[in-house]
Amino acid sequence: MGNCKSLSRALLGKAHVAPDAEWRMQDFGKTHVPDLEWRIHDFSSLLETGAKSATSAIFHCSGYNWLLQVIPMHKETGSETPYVALRLMTTQERMVPGHTVHVVFELSVYNHTKGMYCGCKASYNFHFKNSYSKEHCLIPLQELLKSSAFLVDDSCVFGVDILKIDVSSPEKKAVVVQKKATTVQNLFVQKKGFVKGKYTWNINNFLELDMDNFVRPTFEVGVHKWYVGMYPHGNKYSTDCISLYLCLGASDELRLESKKVFVMTLSILDQKNGKHLTATSGLWVCNNGCGWGWADFFGLKKLKDPSGGYVVGSSCIVKADLTIIGSSNDG
Repeated sequence: MGNCKSLSRALLGKAHVAPDAEWRMQDFGKTHVPDLEWRIHDFSSLLETGAKSATSAIFHCSGYNWLLQVIPMHKETGSETPYVALRLMTTQERMVPGHTVHVVFELSVYNHTKGMYCGCKASYNFHFKNSYSKEHCLIPLQELLKSSAFLVDDSCVFGVDILKIDVSSPEKKAVVVQKKATTVQNLFVQKKGFVKGKYTWNINNFLELDMDNFVRPTFEVGVHKWYVGMYPHGNKYSTDCISLYLCLGASDELRLESKKVFVMTLSILDQKNGKHLTATSGLWVCNNGCGWGWADFFGLKKLKDPSGGYVVGSSCIVKADLTIIGSSNDG
C-alpha cells in the first residue's frame, strides 16, 4: 500500500457461511456500475499458482483506500465444495483509532451472456485493527470454470460497488459516497518464467534495537530493490507482536512500468530446533514504495523465550522469499 509503515494486517478472518444450495447470485441489472472493475486475464494460471488469494491494487472512494480480494478456492466450514469468494479490504492508514466505518457494498462477477454483473450485497464494520471484511461466496469454482458466461478466453471480471459509508465516532457523521468513473484494473499471471529471489537477514543486536525503530535492509530481485521492513516491538497496528513486511523500493523507472504481482514468504528462523516461524501471502499487486505483511507476525513474549531458538543471545535471523509471477496495469 502507499506506505510500508501503514500496511494492513494479514490473514483470513472467519468465513462467511453460505450453504451450497444458496450460491446463486442476484442480477444487479445493466445499469449497475461498480467502483472497481478487476479483470483477471489468466484465471487458470492463477489457480495453478496455488495461491490462496489474489488482491487488487488500491482504488479510491470517498476519502478511503479500498482493495478487492478474490479467494479462488475458498471452502466453507463443513463443505468440500470450493467456491470463488470475494471480500472488500481497506488500508489501515486511513482508519482513525476509536472510529468504526460501517460500509454497505456489492461484490460481483460479470456475466457476459446477460451483459450485467451478478453477485451479493454485504456490509461490514471496518476499524483501526480490522481492515478485512468477511469472505462472501459467489459461485462454486467448477461452475465458473465450465461456464462461458463468466469465463471467456480464460478471463473473468470481478467488481465491487460501495453504496454507503457511515462513521461511528464522537461526530457520528455519514460520508457522502461520490460516484465517479469506474476504476479498471487488469491482472496478468504468467504460466512460467517466474523471477525468484531470497534474502537472509542476520540481526546480531535484536534486543538492542530501539522500540520504535523501523529497520529495512535492501536487496534486489528482478532488477528492482526490495526491503524487509521490521518493527522489533511492533507498530501501532500490532498487539505485543513483532511486525514484518516486504516492501518494493520507490523507483522513478517503475512508475512508468506495470505494477508487479508477487507472492512472498517471511520467516523467523529457529536457530535451535528448526521450527521456523513462517507466513506466506497470497498474490499481491505492488507498485513503487508499497508492500505487504503482518502487523501481528508473532508474539514478542514467545519470540524472546530462550527455549524457542528465535532469539539466541541477541541474534535473530529473518528470511524473505519472493516470487514475481505477473503484472498489473490500469485499463
